[in-house]
Amino acid sequence: MEISEFAKNITQEHTQVVPISLFVAILCLCLIVGQLLEENRWVNESITAILIGCVSGIIILSITKWKSSHILRFDEELFFIYLLPPIIFNAGFQVKKKQFFHNFLTIMMFGVIGVFISVSIITAGSWWLFPKLGFMGLSIRDYLALGTIFSSTDTVCTLQILNQDETPLLYSLVFGEGVVNDATSVVLFNAVQKIDVRELNGKAALRIFRDFLYLFSTSTILGVTAGLLTALVLKTLYFGKHSSVREIALMVLMAYLSYILAELLELSGILTVFFCGIFMSHYAWHNMTDSSRITTRHTFAMMSFIAETFIFLYVGMDAFDIEKWRMSKLSFVTSLGVYSALILMILLGRAAFVFPLSFLSNYMNSHRSPSISFKHQVVIWWAGLMRGAVSIALAFKQFTYSGVTSDPDSATMITTTIIIVLFTTLVFGFLTRPFVKYLLPHPQHATNNSCREPKSPNEDMNLPLLSFDESTTTNLLRAKDSLSMLLNRPVYTIHSFWRRFDDTYMRPVFGGPDSNQSQC
Repeated sequence: MEISEFAKNITQEHTQVVPISLFVAILCLCLIVGQLLEENRWVNESITAILIGCVSGIIILSITKWKSSHILRFDEELFFIYLLPPIIFNAGFQVKKKQFFHNFLTIMMFGVIGVFISVSIITAGSWWLFPKLGFMGLSIRDYLALGTIFSSTDTVCTLQILNQDETPLLYSLVFGEGVVNDATSVVLFNAVQKIDVRELNGKAALRIFRDFLYLFSTSTILGVTAGLLTALVLKTLYFGKHSSVREIALMVLMAYLSYILAELLELSGILTVFFCGIFMSHYAWHNMTDSSRITTRHTFAMMSFIAETFIFLYVGMDAFDIEKWRMSKLSFVTSLGVYSALILMILLGRAAFVFPLSFLSNYMNSHRSPSISFKHQVVIWWAGLMRGAVSIALAFKQFTYSGVTSDPDSATMITTTIIIVLFTTLVFGFLTRPFVKYLLPHPQHATNNSCREPKSPNEDMNLPLLSFDESTTTNLLRAKDSLSMLLNRPVYTIHSFWRRFDDTYMRPVFGGPDSNQSQC
């Protein structure tokens, strides 16, 4: 009796401390189990967190006598303001920039054009199939939102298996598309909330595309500005001379400030903090002391890891939210039909752009070696089949208010999203490692030349873009050679121009690695 009364008093006096303590304890359990299963060929960290979340949900549900499976109530603002920024920033901070920008056009095709194609197929398919399956009640805006929700991918499972050094092109495409895909999905989702569904026509589509271009460009500029400003401050004031803690704190706070400013200005915080991470790692990171460099890399990776684990753990618990399941009015057969239809449209929507755009990319980059082989295309297609944290957050934002809903149709869409995320993560995630190993049994190990483009005979990286010490004729001939390179090999030529501009103008001002340092 005394123990039960003591526990009851603690719960009443610390209503928030007890749930948070339990959740942190379960997070620690996830880390321990994940470490024990590190060598398992079937299970990865995402699957581990979801399974532990499911088990925890069942235990909590039984303790509360089938009333609730939650320790904490999900709030989409918690996700977008606190959990998402460290995940995206770390993605930009850790990216191998040379490979990313060498394949930038292909990544943008997959991450932007591909999302538009996927959204169109999922939206149209849902609008056509759901009434035939007996599920009605969604508005046009709901169907459009549904397209963006299920077009957001989670490539973590595949990235944990691929190796940057063994398959640099494939890893770069999967990683880059995953980040740009999330940003595009969120931007389109926000654009859907603003459109007048009563006037859906060609002009409305053009308006959405115009708003997307505006958000993409302004968000990128804001992220680049924040990264460069941080680099300039660190180089000018040299914080590490007196305190390495201050320079680490400055990087963390400036990165978070860029995200918050983007959200306040109604821009894309994901894009802003991603490009902020890229430019901080390229410039600001090199202006820090050696100890601070090591600390920042591990700190950002740790914050991202905890945020991802937190999200998947909650998804597992939310699968047993008995209130939402009771609120849904669909029969088992109808629900199964809706799940199957959505998974089919995800498969078709993914295939509809991966294979055609890969062919187009190979045609545009005919000088690139290696090209995107068919097996690589299948891996890229497979990598984008999993749905994850962003899909969950967008679904809660569309169909709930602070995690609560009283509408049966909205409750159905929340449970449907959770089932799709669970199915794709568990089933496709379980199969990812053996599937990728089957397709790529003997990866070509990277050599020193694997991350280098063949040097053009007409190019010298030590030559400036223009020289006032040389004659007009010499400058014109150099411009003519550069234009010929640009027409023949546009991606490589733009990259080489940027390297020369970076070495000549940017690094002397903002800092960065030595010009002869490998960028692979």
